[in-house]
Amino acid sequence: MARLVRLTMTTPVRIDASALPKDGKPLSICTCGLSKKFPFCDGAHKLARSEEPGKLYTYNADGTAVIKVEDDPHYVPPQPEPADGGTASGGLA
Repeated sequence: MARLVRLTMTTPVRIDASALPKDGKPLSICTCGLSKKFPFCDGAHKLARSEEPGKLYTYNADGTAVIKVEDDPHYVPPQPEPADGGTASGGLA
């Protein structure tokens, strides 16, 4: 699965150390591109849980709904591991 995400900023996001939690809780960085608190995770990735491998998802401007699903032309399916660890088919031993 993949998704198109519109990023409009042209400068880096500065993270002020005073914004980091001091209570020992972990801080999560957004990797789905849907967070409204980017670069921090806000849980928006839950929308992406039902995305299927091999599909390309386009979300609406506010990232709350899928507006288009199509085959991903760049998708490469995972290859199964050889039973012998890759040595019989010319793998490095």
